[in-house]
Formats: sequence, structure tokens, C-alpha cells
Amino acid sequence: MHPELLSLSLFMLGTSCSPGPNNIVASYSGFNFGIVKTFPHMLGVIFGFTAMVCVLNFGLINVFKIYPLLQEILKVSGSLFLVYLAYKIAFSKNQTENKKENPVKFFDTFFFQFLNPKGVIVGIIIVSTYVESGNNFINYSFWVIFVSFTCALISITFWTFVGKFFRRFATNEKFIKIFNYAMASLLLACIGTFYL
Repeated sequence: MHPELLSLSLFMLGTSCSPGPNNIVASYSGFNFGIVKTFPHMLGVIFGFTAMVCVLNFGLINVFKIYPLLQEILKVSGSLFLVYLAYKIAFSKNQTENKKENPVKFFDTFFFQFLNPKGVIVGIIIVSTYVESGNNFINYSFWVIFVSFTCALISITFWTFVGKFFRRFATNEKFIKIFNYAMASLLLACIGTFYL
């Protein structure tokens, strides 16, 4: 067992459940499309974030240390994608017009995890803080990956249900537009936090 499992779990729970691109899109999708149609997004986040932590853990973190510019390029690319996503959310059509569309595809969300500035930063912090080379490398790696998977599952499920809960109050198109504008604004606000 990891000697700092409680610290690791609390850090991951706090960072994964705080508002971020994945959680905001999950709420938007749960609100506009329901739980079932949000499953591809949820699974993409869970497995994509876990895969990204694995890749960081088994080598990419060393590449970032040698070439910090690469991390900055990923941060800017992810931010530009979030601007595009915020635009799509803010000006999305109403539910009756797009009810057959699947909001976000699994692979889109899976690969976005490698561009998601918040996710990459959190991944770098947990790998560099809670995994050490040497005899305990595999054991510590297992716990970091397991906790990352579990917290991603908890947070994305919670935020999807938050969106679904707010749908109960959507009695008219004006409320839906306001909710979508709010989600788009939160996405844009996330970008600002990456550069502070």
C-alpha cells in the first residue's frame, strides 16, 4: 500500500471534483442529453485520464522535464480546443433539434485528456509527488493509477448528475440557453486559471 494514500486520495478527489473542462462538459451533456447519451463522454474521461497518468508515469514526465516547451505547446493547444468547445456549447441548438446527436464521442474525449491543461498539470503533480523510482516504483505507480481511475469515475459521474438535476428546472428555452451560456463561460474561465 502507498504510505501517503490518504494524502494522494484527498488531493485527487479535490482536483478531480473541482470545476474543469471535463466536469463542465459532463454537466452540459447531462443537462441537454441525459445520462445515457453522456456515457461516451464519461468513459472517455475515465479511461483517457487514467491512460494519460500511465503515460506520464512511465516516461512522458521525463520528456516534459527535458523539453518544457512541449508542455506549453500542449497547454496552448488544449486551451484553443476549449475555446472552440465553449463556442459550440454556447450556441448549441435546442434539445428538440439535436436530440438524436451524440454530444461527445468516446475517442474525442479520450484523446482530449492528453491536451487538457488541468488534467496534464494534475497528472504531472501526482506522478512527480507520489511516485518514486526504485524498489517501490511499481507499487506506488499502481496506487497512483488506481486512485486516478477511481477519482475520475467519481467526479465525472457526480458532474453528469448535477447537469441532469438542473434539467428538472428547465421549463423553457430561455433557461436552457442561460445554462448553456453559463457552462461555456465556465469553460472559458478554466482557461484563465491555467495561465495564472
